Amino acid sequence: MSTANVASAAVSSSHGKGTRVSAWSPGMTTGGPSFDNQTIRMVVHSSVAGSGVRITLSNRYSPAPLDVSAVDMAVQASGGEATRGTTRNVAFGGSRHVTIPAGAEAVSDVVPISVSAGENLLVSLYVPGTTGMSTWHSDAFDTTYVASGNHAGDDSAAAFGTTTTSWYYLAGLDVVSPTARGTVVAFGDSITDGYHSSTGTYTRWPDFLGRRLGAVPGPQKLSVVDSGIGGNRVLTDVPNLWQGVSALKRFGHDALGQPGVKDVILFEGINDIGNNAGPDGQPLTAQDLINGYRTLIDEAHTAHVRVIGATLMPDQGNGYYTPAAEAIRQDVNQWIRTSRAFDGVIDFDQTMRDPSNPAALKPAYDSGDHIHPDDEGMKAMADAIDLRLLRT
Repeated sequence: MSTANVASAAVSSSHGKGTRVSAWSPGMTTGGPSFDNQTIRMVVHSSVAGSGVRITLSNRYSPAPLDVSAVDMAVQASGGEATRGTTRNVAFGGSRHVTIPAGAEAVSDVVPISVSAGENLLVSLYVPGTTGMSTWHSDAFDTTYVASGNHAGDDSAAAFGTTTTSWYYLAGLDVVSPTARGTVVAFGDSITDGYHSSTGTYTRWPDFLGRRLGAVPGPQKLSVVDSGIGGNRVLTDVPNLWQGVSALKRFGHDALGQPGVKDVILFEGINDIGNNAGPDGQPLTAQDLINGYRTLIDEAHTAHVRVIGATLMPDQGNGYYTPAAEAIRQDVNQWIRTSRAFDGVIDFDQTMRDPSNPAALKPAYDSGDHIHPDDEGMKAMADAIDLRLLRT
């Protein structure tokens, strides 16, 4: 048995011919359901091609040790079914059985499997006992398959009679890429997480960005990972546990801890504004949010990582909107555009607003709740990013 006490998956090194980069890595939170003698099969959509594959299992937000008896990885055929002959055992320190202490993470040994950009892998975890509250990512916008008993190595999905749309314990996939020079982390809230994008279609704006980078002539130079969490705030933890600790608390791990990280696109703050959630329970000011951004920028620069700031999009018609909140959004956006505090700026506000009513989303991009874009809007966001801003 292997006992993992890895505090972080922060590994940024070369392995063989290429650079180790993060290919997929959701932000994790607390408050997930408990499992008991079950296999959890999850879909991982890689943003870049590579080999030397490793996964990270996270028990970071759980109160009890996590006992995992079997982990397997395979190429997805369709749904929860694996492509025959591709299943590989995943080990941790040479052992198939790993116990991860509460608050810790474990990085696997290298798995002898390769992945293409945009390809899906299936990762199956068998937990033999009762887990208690899980570390999870609630809003996956992908399908997870659950079976009773140990079916980690099954090619068939027949035993997986239950589906959910969350990820559990699985916090990262990193690869050695022969071409990618680094990782771009899209860091934000539900808009980055993909809220209202179509399930299983990979139409979040970071997905579109990854495909744009892959379509540039020549080999793909950067991977993209999505560290958005629905409801997340910059300055304060959200009362709903599954919406995460503040950006100030999670940025070092979720963004700067990614293998190969070179750039972070920081696009967060509308939940602070919409909830009038300032520090210490006080009303929010634009300066509060600006101070938070400056703290994150300083952390990134200390780690030699660039931060590109994105302006906050309009939300008139949503419950978040008030004239006072709109004034804060405008002041914050003006600072993002003009302060030169960021290493670059993406003007999502300009791209997504209705020209005839700049306080509202363009109707063609509005999913219907007047704050989250539809799939077309997600693509427009990715298309608005000047790829020259990203360090290759």
